[in-house]
Order: sequence, then structure tokens, then C-alpha cells
Amino acid sequence: MAEIERFEDDNKFHPEMPLDDELQRELDEALGGMSVEDILDADRVAEDQAAPAGEGVRRGTVMDIQGDDIFVELGGKSQGILPAAQFEDEPLPQVGETVEVTIERYDDRDGLLILSRKGAVMAATWETIEEGQVVEGRVTGHNKGGLELTISGIRAFMPISQIELFRVEELAPYVNQRLRCEVTELDRRNENVVVSRRSLLEAEAAELREKTFRELEEGQIIPGVVKSVLPYGAFVDIGGVDGLLHVRDMSYSHTEDPRHIVQEGMQLKVKVLSIDRQERKIALGLKQILPDPWAGAEEKWPVETVTAGRITRLADFGAFVELEEGVEGLIPISELSFERRVKHPGEVVSAGDVVKVRVLNVDTRQKRIGLSLKRAGDDPWMGASVRWPEGAITDGVVKRITDFGAFVELSPGVEGLVHISELSDSHVRSVSDVLREGQVTQVKVLNVDEDARRISLSVKQLAYSPDYTGPEPAETKAQPKKRRKRPLKGGLD
Repeated sequence: MAEIERFEDDNKFHPEMPLDDELQRELDEALGGMSVEDILDADRVAEDQAAPAGEGVRRGTVMDIQGDDIFVELGGKSQGILPAAQFEDEPLPQVGETVEVTIERYDDRDGLLILSRKGAVMAATWETIEEGQVVEGRVTGHNKGGLELTISGIRAFMPISQIELFRVEELAPYVNQRLRCEVTELDRRNENVVVSRRSLLEAEAAELREKTFRELEEGQIIPGVVKSVLPYGAFVDIGGVDGLLHVRDMSYSHTEDPRHIVQEGMQLKVKVLSIDRQERKIALGLKQILPDPWAGAEEKWPVETVTAGRITRLADFGAFVELEEGVEGLIPISELSFERRVKHPGEVVSAGDVVKVRVLNVDTRQKRIGLSLKRAGDDPWMGASVRWPEGAITDGVVKRITDFGAFVELSPGVEGLVHISELSDSHVRSVSDVLREGQVTQVKVLNVDEDARRISLSVKQLAYSPDYTGPEPAETKAQPKKRRKRPLKGGLD
């Protein structure tokens, strides 16, 4: 070979230099009657023979078809034979067409490469079948335990647990299908063959998982299929890898049950929010690929405007109102009513009610909107200082009694406070000694603060008012001191 290479180099750089007779004779003896092209083709064949079986996809040209054999040329003088049975469901290639094949082995006897169609498997015989070999079989029937197959005339059995990665309930749909499977048990003496399709599916799934993890990046928007739905979210298959779509990332609207948005088997597009490669956890989002309904909220709902919304849920501190899908505001419990003190929002509104509200504040960064139900209509405090000027005497209803005084309603939504010190000239031990809840009483207006929504009232100053014509205000009577009972002396009871 060294002489050939030297010859080629010399011929390349000095093509006009003729060979002398002695050198030509030595070269012919070294080649043994073969041309340089024949030697290079032989090297290619040797490389093909040495190539590991099943590795690499080669492109070849169909040279001839004889019965069940298709002869394929792979380049130079490398030829192989491809079984026509591997085109069972498709028309056979024509002479001159290009096919993609893999090399299974080299047949020393015929000097041909045994080829397999890309994605196909070699036909098995009792002489060649081995445990761990990948074969292809046709399902001929089924029984309670699994599927019955024939693999190139060899009868085989596939347990029901080895058909799919999931539990199989119906076996009839598999009849007459051709399945790739792996030989897991082999007993030539009793001609028993057990195969598994699940092992191949697991290997393919593992390979797909690794590929997905390598290529996956945060921020990608990818397709997925919902595999299972749980109370806190759903697991989505995004290419052999399951990611968690949490319920809070499904919709901008408040969602209690994930099944209201997704169902098993649903195909959807999701966004990769985070990847923990060490723990192999992936967080997905659905609402993140939708327009943000909070964008421009300050322009949609300016402060002090009146709008409508639906009560979605109640809490001890207030009621949530959906202004549009994905945008909720809060009515604090103090903004539910002017007319009475509300202990729970359920006393005023219920979930599902459509109400009018006034916008108090908007915070798009925190995604919060403050609303008021009581201010959506006329404000009963407006003009309070004109209706109840200082020094005026008016009637009111005692609504509440506290340790420090009594709250008297002057009109629906407007209450004033009679401090305990303004009940009587005499010492008052308890507000209830002078006033009772529900009692109608006259009061004198001492001070009105519309902005702070406060009115100070007095009962004791009624008697000193020149405009007062009613009865004397009630006064407390001094309670006699209780004397301690002492036992009588002299032994008498």
C-alpha cells in the first residue's frame, strides 16, 4: 500500500513522468491484477463489514429485486440484501430508487451485507432468535392474560402488563396490528417465546425525557397533553417529561377546581416557568401566554368611577367582586353599608350577586382594586352639617350602646355619638341606665365633621337649650348603698 500511495503522489504531481518497465512490473505484482479503484472499493467493504450492526443509517440504491430479496448498492462495490417483507404495508421500491437502511451483519458465505430498512427489524428464526433481541410480530389473538403473536412463523405471547406503559383494559383493538417488541424469555425446547413491548416504550420514553430535558429552557412555549388532574393542579406531558401546571397558573380568574379549566387528554400550549434539573421538576403556566387583563386597569376603572361586577366569594374582611374575567376587586366590610354596622359580608351580599360599586383605588403592580358598595349610590353624609347644624335639636333612634356612650341614628346611614359624659348632669355608672337600644330620643347637635363622618350629640344639654320644649331629659337616680348584714348578738337569729 505504501508503494501505491507513493505511486499516486508521484502521478499526481508528475503526470507526464512515464514509469520504467522494472517499476511497472513490481507494481503489477503488488496489486495482484487489481486496479487502484478495486483496492479502494475493497477497503470500503471492509469498513462496512467492521461497522457495528444496527449503528448508523446508510443511503443505498436499489440495483435488483429477486423474489423476496432486494439488492442494494451502498457505494463502490459494497452490496447488501434487504428483505422485501419489510415493505409489507407499502409498495416495494423500484430499481434505481434510494432507500435508507441499517447494516445488521455481514454474511461471509454470500459476501453480502444483511440490511434492514430504517425503523424496521430483522425477521427472526429459531436459529437466530435470542433473548434481548428486538423483533416484529403480528397479533393473531388474545386471551385473558395478554396477546398472542406470530413472529416469522414463531408463536409468542405478550403479557397484558407488557403491552403499554399504562393499564390496558381492551385487547381486541390490538388484533392484526404489527408490534415491535423485545424477546424477554426464550425456551427453544418447548418452543415458548415471551415478548414485551413495554420495555421498548420505556427505553424510548427515557431517551425522549433526556432529550427534552437537554433542550428545554425557561420561557419556552411548548405543546403538551394533560395526563392527570388533581385538586392543586394538573400534570402535563411535554414530550416524555411531566410538568406541573398549578391551579394558580391556569387562569387570571380565581379558580377553585382545576377541572373547570382542563381535563385529562386535553391538548394545550403552556409556558415553561421554571426548571429544577437536579430535582427534575418543571413548573408550567397557562395564563402566562394569555393577555394580562390587568394591563391598563387604571384607564379602564379610574378612581371614583361607578361600575358593575359580580360577587365571586365572601371573606370575614369583605367581599370580592369580579369586574371582568381575571380582574377582581375587594369591598372591605366597612364599605358595604352606611345604614348599619355589618358583622359579616353575608348580611348584605351573596356570591353571584351583580352589584354596582365605586372604585376607591387601583394598584396594578400589586393587582389590587379597592371598591365601595355603600358609596355607589347617594352619600347620606353629604350636607350633614346643613341638615344638622350645631345647636340643633333633633330626634334619633339608639342603635348601639357601648361602655363609652350610645350611637344614635339621625337618618339611614348617619349616626352620631352621645358620649357617656353627655348623658346627664349626674354621675352615670352605665349608659344603659339612661338609654336603651331601639329607644327614640331627642338629642342636641354639638359638632358635625362631614369629612370624618362624625357627629357629637348630647342629651344633658337639652334642658339648657332655649329651643327645647320637650320633657326633662332622663336622669339617673342615686342608688342607695347596700349595708352589710351582720349577725345579731345574744345568740338570736
